[in-house]
Amino acid sequence: MKSRFTLALILIGCTLTHYNLALAKSDPASGVAAGLQPTEALLASPARPDSDHTADPLRKPLAVLALAPVAQGAIVADLMPGSGYFTRLLSLETGSSGHVYAVVPAEMVARHPGIPRMAQAITANPAFSNVSVVITPVVDFHVSQPLDLVWTSQNYHDVYGGMGPETALRMDRAIYQALKPGGIFMVIDHIALPGTGLTATTTLHRIDPELIIQQIESVGFQLETNSPVLRNPDDSHTLPVFDKSIRGHTDQIVLKFRKPLKQNADH
Repeated sequence: MKSRFTLALILIGCTLTHYNLALAKSDPASGVAAGLQPTEALLASPARPDSDHTADPLRKPLAVLALAPVAQGAIVADLMPGSGYFTRLLSLETGSSGHVYAVVPAEMVARHPGIPRMAQAITANPAFSNVSVVITPVVDFHVSQPLDLVWTSQNYHDVYGGMGPETALRMDRAIYQALKPGGIFMVIDHIALPGTGLTATTTLHRIDPELIIQQIESVGFQLETNSPVLRNPDDSHTLPVFDKSIRGHTDQIVLKFRKPLKQNADH
């Protein structure tokens, strides 16, 4: 009787293992959307600084990362990584067989030479040995490998407003080319009121989501998810994102775009 019970447990374990492997290989297009869902163990990593742990309740990383889970071994770019909050999470998620490029626009470095230092500090930690820093013009966004995922959080408005809509459009085209067929472009940003255009991007550090969607779709991407995970109905959208009454609690758009497996000849 005991041997039958043991055999049953082994069979169940084998079935679950097979199921998990099937999940990890379910998307033939790329490593994105093929990985297992991120778990609390990812957040609990001792390699993450205290500041990241403190930010977790507001940034809801598990819910956001679950929209585009990456498999071990995926090749990812974190565009304009800032403090490296998502760079570190993506590094842990992709594992030692994957790679994360922290991409810093050369246009920003020209104005603020110290910007790359935060990203470069991440690479000094052995826990994030799969991270490297790339400085490149944003209009010529590229790394040395085809990408499964390009991630950018709270930055699109800076390119659109600070560098201009045409620069943002050229960036989108370059990202499209840098991604593998089936690859994902994730965009998170602070929401502005409809019709506010360039004014909100430069004065409030917010952007009308329709500007993002229209521009990114125009280069060939398909909008796959418009998630409410970071929405805040109490945000009036009229205050700068750094205003102490709303900072950290802004209403944010979370958009997942996919590069089609078969590319249109126009793109």
